[in-house]
Amino acid sequence: MPVPNDYERKLRALGKLYEKFPNMAAIEAVNFSKERFVQKNWVDRSRTSWKKRKRKDRGSLMVKSGRLKRSIRKLSYTRNSVTIGTDVPYAQAHNDGETINKTVRVKAHTRKVTKRARSERTGRLLKKRVSAGTTTVKAHTRKMKMTISERRFIGQSALLARKVERLTQREIDKILNS
Repeated sequence: MPVPNDYERKLRALGKLYEKFPNMAAIEAVNFSKERFVQKNWVDRSRTSWKKRKRKDRGSLMVKSGRLKRSIRKLSYTRNSVTIGTDVPYAQAHNDGETINKTVRVKAHTRKVTKRARSERTGRLLKKRVSAGTTTVKAHTRKMKMTISERRFIGQSALLARKVERLTQREIDKILNS
């Protein structure tokens, strides 16, 4: 008689796993997407590094306030699928790459003016710049064309699918071997 009880216990445990598995898969997917910000790459069947930023003195790539990375979460799930995403408006532009072509308004403002310094001894211009006061810029409009490079951090990935499969197999093995 102990064998049917053990069988029933394992069957109930597998049923519970079936109920909680979508949430486990969602956690795995969210962590995978957030890891892209640390690794600065996208991994599907192979690694694709993100394009380097033009200015090296600006800190970490794609993280200014951390809002985009923190916003990645589980949006919905069913027994057979999980959807993760973000509600940040600029997320798709960064994930897929985009060219922004629009006219923008520039408010009136003051700007510091600098000029190249002269050597006191020779009178030649130096590379060093010194302040020459300020100037006022009038309000105006200008055309702006900006290209945002694709830096994928969310989407379908073969590596993520393998991670979810391994997670499933580990949990099933844990139940069957207990």
